[in-house]
Amino acid sequence: MAELFQLILHIDEYLGIWVAQYGAWVYLILALIIFGETGLVVLPFLPGDSLLFIAGAFGASGMLDPVLLGGILIVAAILGNTVNYQVGHFIGPKVFSRDYRFLDRKALLKTHAFYEKHGGKTIVLSRFLPLFRTFAPFVAGVAGMRWLTFQFYNALGAVVWIAGLITLGYFFGNVPIIKEHLNTIVLIGVGAAAVPAVGGVLWKLLRNRKAGST
Repeated sequence: MAELFQLILHIDEYLGIWVAQYGAWVYLILALIIFGETGLVVLPFLPGDSLLFIAGAFGASGMLDPVLLGGILIVAAILGNTVNYQVGHFIGPKVFSRDYRFLDRKALLKTHAFYEKHGGKTIVLSRFLPLFRTFAPFVAGVAGMRWLTFQFYNALGAVVWIAGLITLGYFFGNVPIIKEHLNTIVLIGVGAAAVPAVGGVLWKLLRNRKAGST
């Protein structure tokens, strides 16, 4: 089992071997990884961004069909978020109707209000942020975000995330300098996506604090 996790976590090194050994089954394997990372809150450490980028590079080399791959992974990402949302939605009513020492109901009510106002942007932006993309749909379910609204932004985020990174990998994944520094590039990309999101949250908090003090 430990060896399997090592293979998954270092997908950039082993994807070529997987394609050679499993052929078309590799599409299902990659779909399960994307589904697991987005749908199961206990698996936020699974690769997402690097997997998509490398898969796009293999699409450019002809070892994978990038269009078929993109379609399958978009479906997997949508289903993953949907399952995550449903788990949160199942837990949500119990959280709001009962007192738990380890949960702050006021904070949960604020979270509900936040998702009512900013849930769509959160679901889309979280696609590009590891850990956040695993927990955002779960929190949306707990907070009671509207189902149709959630699904619209769920699908939108999945298409932009999957298609965007596979396309980048298709055109740039086989460039030697990018292949050699893929992990660093992914971290820079994550940072670039995180800074505006975190900055926006901090700005809103500061603005609300100032408004409350006046």
